[in-house]
Order: sequence, then C-alpha cells, then structure tokens
Amino acid sequence: MQHRTKHEPSSALLEVQLDPGEALTAEAGAMVARSPSLRTEVRLNAGRGAGFFGRLKALFIALLRKFAGGETFFVNRIEAPEGGWLWLAPPLSGRVKHVALRGETMLFSAGSYLASAGDIDVKVRWGGLRGVLAREGIFFIEASGIGDLWITSYGAIEELPCDGSLVVDGGHLVGFDASLALKIRSPGGGLMGLVLSGEGVVCELTGRGRVLIQSRSAGALVGWLAPLLPP
Repeated sequence: MQHRTKHEPSSALLEVQLDPGEALTAEAGAMVARSPSLRTEVRLNAGRGAGFFGRLKALFIALLRKFAGGETFFVNRIEAPEGGWLWLAPPLSGRVKHVALRGETMLFSAGSYLASAGDIDVKVRWGGLRGVLAREGIFFIEASGIGDLWITSYGAIEELPCDGSLVVDGGHLVGFDASLALKIRSPGGGLMGLVLSGEGVVCELTGRGRVLIQSRSAGALVGWLAPLLPP
C-alpha cells in the first residue's frame, strides 16, 4: 500500500494506492473520490472480535454520539479486489499525519481518526468525566495493533516526547500513548487562574511515551465565532 498527503498544511488530502487484495478502514464521510473497482461496506465500529453485547454497547455509544454530538462512529471498510486508488480528507482545515503502530496502543480525541490499514483494532473508549473536563468529549478513540493509522487535526500536528510529566491544553490534545496517565488539573493560580487564564483546566500526562498536539483549537474557533453570529 502506497500513500502520500497533498496540499498540506492547511488543506490536506490523503491519497492511497491499494494493491489487489488490500483493504482500508476510513471514517464515515471522509471519502473524496475513488476508483470504481473498489468495494465499500459500512460497519459499526465495535472493535475486532466484539460479540453480541459488544456490538450492542457500540450501537448505544453510536446513538449517544449522534444525539449528543451530532455524529456517529460508523466506518467504511474499503476493499480492493483488483487494486485501485482512494482520496480521503478531514472535515476541518489542517494536517493529516501518518502514525505507524508496532504493537502499542494509543488514545485519540474524538474526531481525530481518519483511516487505518493492517492489523489494527480501532474502537470507542469511554473517557468519563476527565474527557469532558479536558474538552476531549465523553469518548476517546483507542487504536492498537500493527499497521498504519492516519489521524487529522485542526492546524498542524507536533509530536512531543513525555518523560516524566507534560502539561497540555485539552483543546490542543490530539493523541497520546495509552501507557501515559492522564490527569485533569487547574492551570495554576487557584480560582483566579482558572477563571482569568483563558485555559480552563489543563491535561497533565505522566509516564513515558509520545504526545500529539495540534496548533489550533476548534473550541477556541467556536468561541471566537459565537459572538459574531446573529441571534
């Protein structure tokens, strides 16, 4: 499988060339164009090997995301019996980054997942209250296994090594190794700092691993646009 990203950094377009017999899984709505030889099947992303209750749980999560966040976690399984090409693009202006997984597990904020290929299991993971406070949403995307993963961001993506402790604004956090512990805390300065810093709460990651951050925050964009919109 060959791939390249064009029109970066602001208008990224992922171009994938599939050899005969290869397959790729993509977020619903990400496809821009494809060769007619490819075959597409819509699937509920319950994770590999999920039984009846696992699929029922995934359906519940998909419905909850639909009504709470305006989206569902369905994916397209794209197969190439005879080979072919495929173009994918994210919904927001920004970068598409290729992440190679070699047996490890990573967590990503909702909306960061674009596509994956190989022996990778991608599923929804409950984020709980910490995800809400971190402005990451109720759910994280968990990816594990061996293969290729493509994620997207609003703005550019930078990778930071964490060796001990690292503090990141929740609106800029794209993903991190599951080996890292995530804690939510105040940016400092007590209640005054929480109210006036403009940061809200921040994410403190501890341990050893990689952290992916984005240079822009979609939440900040919404906050900037909201006062300009008509009532």
